[in-house]
Amino acid sequence: MIRRAGLFAVAIATTLAACSGAPVKLTNTQDEPEFPAADRPVARIVSSRWSTEEARDRLNEAEEVMNRARIAPGMTIADIGAGEGYYTIRMAARVGAKGRVLAEDIVPEVRDALASRVARERLQNVSVRLGEPDDPKLPGNSFDRVMMVHMYHEIAEPYAFLWHLRPSVKAGGVVVVVDADRTTQNHGTPPALLECEFAAVGYERIDQQDMPSAGGYIALFRPVGARPAPEKIIPCRAASSVGT
Repeated sequence: MIRRAGLFAVAIATTLAACSGAPVKLTNTQDEPEFPAADRPVARIVSSRWSTEEARDRLNEAEEVMNRARIAPGMTIADIGAGEGYYTIRMAARVGAKGRVLAEDIVPEVRDALASRVARERLQNVSVRLGEPDDPKLPGNSFDRVMMVHMYHEIAEPYAFLWHLRPSVKAGGVVVVVDADRTTQNHGTPPALLECEFAAVGYERIDQQDMPSAGGYIALFRPVGARPAPEKIIPCRAASSVGT
């Protein structure tokens, strides 16, 4: 299975609601917005890692992803679903002392283990934070790049997640997704479905390339226009989005 540690686990009841097509109420708080449910299965988490860091480095995976994402010294990067920190560590070296990397995960134990690694390796330009399945809890107007590598297919509430993510992206910033070109229940996201879900929340795809070294493809998106009101988001139909 291709995935990263600490990805977006959700409650069984929420997953069943997503599959039914009913709107998803995020919390019991009356003021919380309602978002449409995703018309697709959500991949079940069955492993804590994709491969060893040494094996991934032999394929030059991280370097190739960072090059295609155009990550440069001095940038501020969010690493969503950071897991054990494979990308966090390498992006910290790429952005350098004048850049910053915020590593986010939703599993407290994973977050704590990564924080220990960051402290052990004395990475002064890295911070670690706990997010939520439908909201990465990122500071506003902060990031040149938001990286989501081998985890998008495990987001059960993509419209809520992408809606909450938008304000964190700087003007000119880019959201980068790396995933496999296969159905979500098989731990991938068909590119047409990915583009449709992003577009529903006001993102424009600006690039997509095959990426065998990272197990699939890389796609780049940028926010355009105003963020839509949650009740105005039109959900994608999985079958039509993947062209079947």
